[in-house]
Amino acid sequence: MTNEVLATYANYALYSAVGVLSLAMIAYAVYLAGAVPASERGAEVLDADEQAAAERARARAERVAAVSGGSVATSPVTGPVGAAAGDGTTVDEAAAAPVGDPERARKGAGIGSTLSYLGTALLLVSLVLRGMSVDRAPLGNLFEFSVAGAFFAMLVYCIGPLRRGMHWLGLFVLAPVTLLLWLAGTIWYTEAAELVPSLDSYWLVIHVSIATLATGLSIVGAVLAALYLVRDKAGPGSFWTKLPAAARLERLSYGMHVVAFPMWTFTLIAGAIWARQAWSSYWNWDPKEVWTFVIWIVYAAYLHARVTKGSNRRTAAWIALAGFACIVINYTIVNFYFIGQHSYAGTS
Repeated sequence: MTNEVLATYANYALYSAVGVLSLAMIAYAVYLAGAVPASERGAEVLDADEQAAAERARARAERVAAVSGGSVATSPVTGPVGAAAGDGTTVDEAAAAPVGDPERARKGAGIGSTLSYLGTALLLVSLVLRGMSVDRAPLGNLFEFSVAGAFFAMLVYCIGPLRRGMHWLGLFVLAPVTLLLWLAGTIWYTEAAELVPSLDSYWLVIHVSIATLATGLSIVGAVLAALYLVRDKAGPGSFWTKLPAAARLERLSYGMHVVAFPMWTFTLIAGAIWARQAWSSYWNWDPKEVWTFVIWIVYAAYLHARVTKGSNRRTAAWIALAGFACIVINYTIVNFYFIGQHSYAGTS
C-alpha cells in the first residue's frame, strides 16, 4: 500500500534539493571566479593543515641537511622546495590549492559549502520519505537508484573533500550530481509502488546500497580524474591554474577509486549470491550482470596501470574515465535497451 502523501513530500524534498544544489553551484562558481591561481599566490597564507605539513617537511629537510652538511632550498610560503608533505604530496603541490582568496570568493565558498550540506540533507529526507511511503528500501528502480547515487556522491564530497576545505572541487562535483537528479526527477521518474517479486529480498539493501555507494565514489573519482587531465595540460595564466597541482589531483582520484573498487567487487559477488536465490544460478549472462563485470574489469585495469612502475598516469586516468563511462552505460542504455532479468528501469 502506497502512502501518496509521503511520496509527494519525498518529491518536494527532491525538488528542493535540486534547487539548493543549483544555488550551491553558483556560489562555488563565484568562489572559483575570485580564487587566486596557484601561479599567482606568492606569499598567501596556507591553511592550518598545509602550514603544519610545511613545518614538518622543513624540519625533516633541516635534519637531512645537518647530517649531510648541505643546505636547504626554501620558499617563503611552503618551506623546503619540493619537500614531501605528510600525504605524499610535495609542499609546493599542497600549496597549490586556491586559498587566501579575496573576500567575495571566501564568502562564495562558505555559502556553497552550507548549501551543499543542506542539499545533501534534503536528499536524505527525500530517500527516507520515499522508503516510508512504500514501506521498503528506496532502491527498486532507476529513479530511486539515481537519487541514492546522487546522495552518496554528495555525502562523499561533504564528509571528505569539503571537510578538508577543498571548495574548488564543489562546482565540478555538483554539476554531474545536479544533472543526475534532474534526469531522475523528469525522464526517469517512477511513481512509488511495491517491488516486483524478484526484488523483494533483504539482498536489495545489501547489494544495491553498496552499488550506489560505489557509484557515488566513482562520480567524485571520475571528476578528479578529468580535472587532472585538464590541469596537466593547462598553460600559464589558464583558468585551470586555480586548481591544485596535477599530481595532487591525480592522487586524490586514485584514493577515491581505491575505496570504490572493493565495493564494486562486493557488488559483483553479492549480485551473484542473490541471483542464485532468485534465479537458481549464480551467473545468467544477464546484460546487467555482464556490464557490472565489465565495470569491475575496467577499474581493475585502472588500478593495475596506476601501480605499475613507470606507467603513464594520464593513460591510467583515461582508463578510470572509461570505467565511469561503463557505469553510465550500465545504468542507462542497458536498463532501457537490453531486456533481461534486471529490467527495472521504469518499474518498481
